[in-house]
Amino acid sequence: MLLGGCAGTGNTGSARHEPVTVAKAPAQLPVPRGKGGKAVDDFNGDGRRDLVLNDLVKGPDDAHGDDAGIGIVYGTGTAHGLAPGARQLLNPARQAARTKGRSPAVFDAEASCDLDRDGFTDLVVSTDPPYDGQGRPPVPLQILFGSPAGLTGRAVELVIPEGARAGNDWPDQPVCGDFDGDGAEDLVVHASDGRLSYLRGPFTRKGTPRAAGRPLPSPGTVPTGPALDVNRDGYDDLLVRTAEGPGTSALVLGGPAGPTRTGTALPSGIDVALGRFGRGRALDAAVGSMDGTYLRYDLPAAVRDSISTPGSVLDAGDFDGDGVSELVSSGAELRILRGRTTGLSATGMVTVPPPARGTTRVLTVADFTGDGRADLAVRTYDGETKDTVAVYAGSKEALVTAKPTVTFSTSEFLGMGS
Repeated sequence: MLLGGCAGTGNTGSARHEPVTVAKAPAQLPVPRGKGGKAVDDFNGDGRRDLVLNDLVKGPDDAHGDDAGIGIVYGTGTAHGLAPGARQLLNPARQAARTKGRSPAVFDAEASCDLDRDGFTDLVVSTDPPYDGQGRPPVPLQILFGSPAGLTGRAVELVIPEGARAGNDWPDQPVCGDFDGDGAEDLVVHASDGRLSYLRGPFTRKGTPRAAGRPLPSPGTVPTGPALDVNRDGYDDLLVRTAEGPGTSALVLGGPAGPTRTGTALPSGIDVALGRFGRGRALDAAVGSMDGTYLRYDLPAAVRDSISTPGSVLDAGDFDGDGVSELVSSGAELRILRGRTTGLSATGMVTVPPPARGTTRVLTVADFTGDGRADLAVRTYDGETKDTVAVYAGSKEALVTAKPTVTFSTSEFLGMGS
């Protein structure tokens, strides 16, 4: 058991990063036009990673109104990574497919990948189609397709063939991945009764998969992304949890027939993060619980270890660019544990100060600057009407910069949907 120590927060980071705030940015910038590529979360295909925002502040007169929509902030390819001015609001009234003539009130981003193989990332969203509670519910998932101008068109409903469904649960919890190793992105969706719907890509622009067989047996009910090739055999693997809250989970290994083989079982916890934390050739798992973090190195063989740190919500990324993942543990405080060739260690743990007063949650860990180091994007909110989104850049010396390199409020999206 490694004891968690409190590291200092005097990390200076890199001097080339200067904070950018909304006050300094243009009111709104055009979305850069791309030509397509293979970058992750690149909706406009310009080779720069974009940021998806599911939670947006509401106006003072609409604190309890309908879903405001989904915010997209596009990448710039500069040292700052994101341009708050190059933003887009995906409004359900304008972008969602209508069901029985009605626009959905709920519009939440669920997963992103290039489903139609055109070089532009697509976004899978969940909605609330009408349902009278009788029989099998409709599919609530829709696809917004990327384009040179970003996510500009109207969504289409995801088609799940009847033979690929099971029971009367809502088909939800979509996860992208190339589970059969053919180079096309597939989707796995919760079915019911311990089974999953496996939809083989690529998908047509009408939301139809290339193929879909009978539902697959599953060790749990909640497929969880992102899918990764854990054992480096050329097939993406899937983490499936038994519950959305505390519970056990297991790896489901991909293969020519898709995610059909149950692999390593993981201990009970609140959250799981996969990364290359430093032991062995395969990926490792960190399972967060209230009394510490359980580690399983070199999956699926799973060498056991644990570390005592506060925080049970976990993320992973290589902030210093050394090829080994760090572990982000968030809760009362936001802390980063350094990955080493011998495994994770609480020695030299970095505490990240929140950008503002309020509750801070990790949005994502991703390389927005294109420098080969992961960056940390967080959102601090104070009620329904005030927030700050901040991006801390990865740093070779200090894991992340002491101050955020980009800050803005999602209030910048107010009024864009009118």
